[in-house]
Amino acid sequence: MNAAEQATNLELASKIATVVNLFKADFPDARVDLKPWANDPDTRELVDPNSIDISFNFPGRSRLFQSRCILILIRFHRDTLSNAHRAVGMEVAGFDHQGKQWWLSTIGDWNFEGATQPTPEVSHQLKHFCQQVLQIFNHGDKSNTQ
Repeated sequence: MNAAEQATNLELASKIATVVNLFKADFPDARVDLKPWANDPDTRELVDPNSIDISFNFPGRSRLFQSRCILILIRFHRDTLSNAHRAVGMEVAGFDHQGKQWWLSTIGDWNFEGATQPTPEVSHQLKHFCQQVLQIFNHGDKSNTQ
């Protein structure tokens, strides 16, 4: 679900802002989009209400990322007894004019897959970014990180 729609309280809005700032600290050329999903019925049907989705767009196709746009989905599990949300993983994908070029899931082996991949340095930075994001949403709980 679009990050802009998930920022329903000060704590969550602050965490989303922290995620954006972390990404932009490493990649200052990226422009953030807190509403990467269109607001039409077909798209709405596919959106996961238990996620926070953010995209970052580059001025052109990035050689380092092998893409022009990065979509980040932070997945949550809601404990129905306590109504608490816990980040269970992230999916990161790079897109260009030809579609999805690569993806990374923190659920499993944390390996990049796809037709192309970011450079080794950017791959390392993205994995570190994912570790930080999971820690932010799990209040320092490092059990989800590699």
